Amino acid sequence: MTDVPLPTLDEIEQIARDTVAGFPAPFRAAARAVAIHVADWPDAQMLRELDIDEPHELTGLYEGIPLTEKSFFDQPTGPDRVWLFREPILDEWRTRGDVDLAELVAHVTVHEFAHHFGWSDDDIATIDRWWE
Repeated sequence: MTDVPLPTLDEIEQIARDTVAGFPAPFRAAARAVAIHVADWPDAQMLRELDIDEPHELTGLYEGIPLTEKSFFDQPTGPDRVWLFREPILDEWRTRGDVDLAELVAHVTVHEFAHHFGWSDDDIATIDRWWE
């Protein structure tokens, strides 16, 4: 892993976009309205709102109203967003040592978009046993 050049923010974003492009048609269509942002780290406000002390713990975040809760009465202030955090993803990749980096980025992307589709962490965990 040490000889592999680390991906840029743009390269991680491209992996995420390629992942979304591979969604089944109904999910892909619903995902089009979601903005994808990649940053090195989550900002302090995100961590405070989630009550997370260690920024390495947050590899991704969905910001928005899940499709299962949206109403035409909602007045959007901007697009829903999926955030991917490069440094925490790289840290998990290094720590695990048993997964391809592109697979990890795709996994985090799918997990965050699942929240957009209205799935809870418990729902996701029943079909995605990633940590095993």
